[in-house]
Amino acid sequence: MASVVITIKIMPESPETDLKEIEKSSKEHIKSFTGETEIRVEEENIAFGLIALKITFVMNESKGNIDHLEDQLRNIDGVNSVEVIDVRRTIG
Repeated sequence: MASVVITIKIMPESPETDLKEIEKSSKEHIKSFTGETEIRVEEENIAFGLIALKITFVMNESKGNIDHLEDQLRNIDGVNSVEVIDVRRTIG
């Protein structure tokens, strides 16, 4: 099976939400779901001081869909929404 690169966008509930805590919890959930993997985190300015996290990681496509992971991320304190914004199959 090939690997896939997935990017997830996490929107916090408010500009005062602790993004570092969301990032830490998200990484733990992702590593628990995929196993050890490279994870890249970017911040994206939205509006009025609201900043979203864009988290990119690699997983084996044999894991199937990531609905369960999305549900776990949605249940993190301070998270308003979770959206998969990109899925790409790796070459090689």
